[in-house]
Amino acid sequence: MAKAKDHIGNMIREKLKEQGRSVTWFAAAIHSDRSNTYKMLKRESIDLALLMDISEMLNYDFLKDCSEALNFDSENH
Repeated sequence: MAKAKDHIGNMIREKLKEQGRSVTWFAAAIHSDRSNTYKMLKRESIDLALLMDISEMLNYDFLKDCSEALNFDSENH
């Protein structure tokens, strides 16, 4: 599993930074206020539908990153 510092909130925050987008922009894009958005970015988990929307919005596949973090043994699948 991914390290604690690599939780989904941090992953989204890092992608926003990489793209030069502010939390204010992001909050407006997900129809939330800044306070709730900052709380969301501190969480280790996120609703799947919201993550899919965020992935599309930022043109980045967070689901793939999460899946790759599972490190399943390929012989068992």
